[in-house]
Amino acid sequence: MAHSDDERSRREFLQAAGTATVAVMATGATAGCLGGDDTPTEDNGDSADGTDTGGDTGADGDTGSDGEPGGATLRYGRGAHSATLDPQNTTSGEVAKVTNQAYEGLIAFQPGEATLTEALATDWSMEGDSVTLTLREGVTFHDGTEFTAADFVATYRRFVDEDYEYYFEDASAYGPFTLGNWIDSVEAADDYELEITLTQSYAPFLRNLAMFPSVVISKEAIEGDVNLDEEMVGTGPFELSNLDDANNRIQLTAFDDYWGESPELGEVLFLTRGQNNTRAQALVEGEMEIIDGLDPSSIDIVDGSDSAQIRTIEGINIGYMAFNMSQVEAFRDRRVRQAISHAIDTQAIVENIYEGIATQADQPIPPALFGHNDDLSPYETDRERAQSLLEEAGYGDGFSFSLTTFQNPRGYNPAPIRTAQTIRTNLAEIGIEVTIDDRPFSDYLTYTSEGRHQATLSGWYTDNADPDNFCYVLLHPQCEVPEGQDWVSWDTEGFNTSNYAAWANSEYMSLVEDAQTTADQGERADLYNQAAAVAHEQAPWVYIDYAQEVRGVASTVSGYTVAAIGGPYLTNVTVE
Repeated sequence: MAHSDDERSRREFLQAAGTATVAVMATGATAGCLGGDDTPTEDNGDSADGTDTGGDTGADGDTGSDGEPGGATLRYGRGAHSATLDPQNTTSGEVAKVTNQAYEGLIAFQPGEATLTEALATDWSMEGDSVTLTLREGVTFHDGTEFTAADFVATYRRFVDEDYEYYFEDASAYGPFTLGNWIDSVEAADDYELEITLTQSYAPFLRNLAMFPSVVISKEAIEGDVNLDEEMVGTGPFELSNLDDANNRIQLTAFDDYWGESPELGEVLFLTRGQNNTRAQALVEGEMEIIDGLDPSSIDIVDGSDSAQIRTIEGINIGYMAFNMSQVEAFRDRRVRQAISHAIDTQAIVENIYEGIATQADQPIPPALFGHNDDLSPYETDRERAQSLLEEAGYGDGFSFSLTTFQNPRGYNPAPIRTAQTIRTNLAEIGIEVTIDDRPFSDYLTYTSEGRHQATLSGWYTDNADPDNFCYVLLHPQCEVPEGQDWVSWDTEGFNTSNYAAWANSEYMSLVEDAQTTADQGERADLYNQAAAVAHEQAPWVYIDYAQEVRGVASTVSGYTVAAIGGPYLTNVTVE
């Protein structure tokens, strides 16, 4: 497809924008979202549900950026509202954007880096299956209680311990793969020392402690009459001031008793603008200070202004289409999956729809992570080969399936409806009929987590900068698999509902499990190289893209770091 001079300029701008590969550095034993940023609807109004959100005024109606006493206001524009404020009740990075301001974990990531740093723990060690952490003293929760080791024990038990009186039955899928599968016991040696015994040596464990669902919640809140869907009781630099679901607006204010350096900002407002271009226009007109979820069109708006700029770094994410083998018998044949992978023109999707903000994918592990197999290449678009594979598999006359997608574009898929339409057109050429099932994001998450989809567009942002966060979390069933079968039924006990393909390849599973228990990063990289090759050849997904992290930032903002892991990091941000 020919591109205009404006489109070439956009590409040249993005290529020169200073992308920064995140270097994974080993700390201790060593590395989401659907995690990641929810971004905006393409055509259903100004908010995720089609309503006009308004929402750029302060709690008292002041529309300026003077904020609360002691600091300015930062207005953060995004494409969808948080469905909950409970970090243990979500797989959505849209929720994490807010909860990361109010909650802290034992360990954290350096802003914009993959290195671990102190948070509520000041020191830690991991030897084999034994982990010891020394906790920070003098830390106060937003409810005024003092932070001790007992708070982490209660947080852990609420997430994964069914014998705990306050166990959260509706906890997200993060519970097992973050902590539950790996921890045998957690004990408070005293108020400021934790002793954790793992079920096995597990290389990414310390990094899992830095993930957003591993933050520490007040024990008093857990065991008291607190609705954590609507309240946040953490130790973070900001506390909840107002949750306005009716207007898709969340107001946070600086926490006066924060143990660390007080934030420069007095107030943070999370505001929803469903359409990318609407959000970009709000930024350049001074109605917002930071926005995310940009696509090429909205990037043009920001790039053409004098009041804001585009900032990018290399992302650690993947966009893909998963075949649900538990729902569609044809998908259980590798040749069918390969045929569809050859028929879908992912190069055209990346170049013509994502227009310079992404590259073609070829495996589950993004290029910025160790373990990415450089010898693999994207499936070549070859419809003759695709037709031949279908005939070999007994589907030469084609078949039909439903493709479920979210309506809200996301960083790894800035145009989900157009992507789905391209896939439908491509597959029609080899006799496969695709029905597009597009859903609001919260409904999409529920529908797919229950395994009701036949195929789905999906994606993932790293939570901990370790290949395990892709290979194990997204493609390992984490349950018993019938002998000789490379897929599992969705209702299998213990099944990992983040494995949208219901794939269960024994060779792949063995390689990933070996990598988890290997301490040496070079040896782990080799195991992940092999696992990636298996995943490429077996094609449980159509690998679509790896996307950049793109933000729009007002010229009045200083101290903001674009990050591929965690965040947004707002403590050191100032607004003129």
